[in-house]
Amino acid sequence: MEFHFLGTGAGVPSTKRNVSAIAIRFLQCNGSLWMVDCGEGTQQQILRSSIKLSKLEKIFITHLHGDHIFGLPGLLGSRSFQGGVTPLTIYGPKGIKAYIEQCLSLSNTTLLYPLSVVELEEGKIFEDKDVSVQCLLLEHVMPTYGFRIEEKAQSGELLVDKLKEKGITPGPLYKKIKAKEKVHLSSGEWIDGADFVGPDISGRIITILGDTKPCDAAVKLAINADVLIHEATFSIENQEMAHQYGHSTAYDAAKIARNAKVKTLILTHISARYEGKSDLLKTEACEVFPNTYIAYDSYIHTLLRSKSS
Repeated sequence: MEFHFLGTGAGVPSTKRNVSAIAIRFLQCNGSLWMVDCGEGTQQQILRSSIKLSKLEKIFITHLHGDHIFGLPGLLGSRSFQGGVTPLTIYGPKGIKAYIEQCLSLSNTTLLYPLSVVELEEGKIFEDKDVSVQCLLLEHVMPTYGFRIEEKAQSGELLVDKLKEKGITPGPLYKKIKAKEKVHLSSGEWIDGADFVGPDISGRIITILGDTKPCDAAVKLAINADVLIHEATFSIENQEMAHQYGHSTAYDAAKIARNAKVKTLILTHISARYEGKSDLLKTEACEVFPNTYIAYDSYIHTLLRSKSS
């Protein structure tokens, strides 16, 4: 799994940071692509990356501030112009459907693919055989959501050496054994496939929060996450102002990471006032939570699966 940080700035673009957009590539699923937020200029950022709009399946919008949605209409149109035909689903707060419909209608933009728009309510919003997504409301100056993406555990590795010791050579039986079925061998013996499969491979947990001041929902979404992506608009010296405007400091984000027992914290949504000195925010966070990274535009963070549960 790869996280591509297409835009890591807060409020308005700067010369170093575009506004909010994150792409998630699921490499084990043929490179399928999800996005979280789509600020102005996201298309240009994609052109500088390895991201392909044809792979885009889902877009999650945290809230309706312009620095998180103004790139959406253009991206939807471009996906169509570039030959995208597979379905796309957008999840966002109430109002996102009207925004998209008005933009496409007034610009006379026709999409060549099925588009679904789901307006969010707290709870589980998506689930398939591989992953589930839930959302909760956070605390900002307008309704904003955080998302928790949980992969389901995968069956462990086939213990090939153990099978060969029993005289079972590669073939159709391996698939049944991998599925932990009971298998009847040509010798007349029955074996339990579960005895020949290693421990399950744990699913990963990813938490991505929209703009928010510290709140209980942020901790709940982040519990035991492998990666927490959290805004850090301000430094601790501006904490009062941060909370007044519904934002967090790097110190706040680190406390959330520590309290939620996450493995890795990535800071984003950095105010332009810290241009050239964003290491200040990283240092501030690392004093509380050492395994902290600070994202920058075009930064890619790779997350591997654990070997076992």
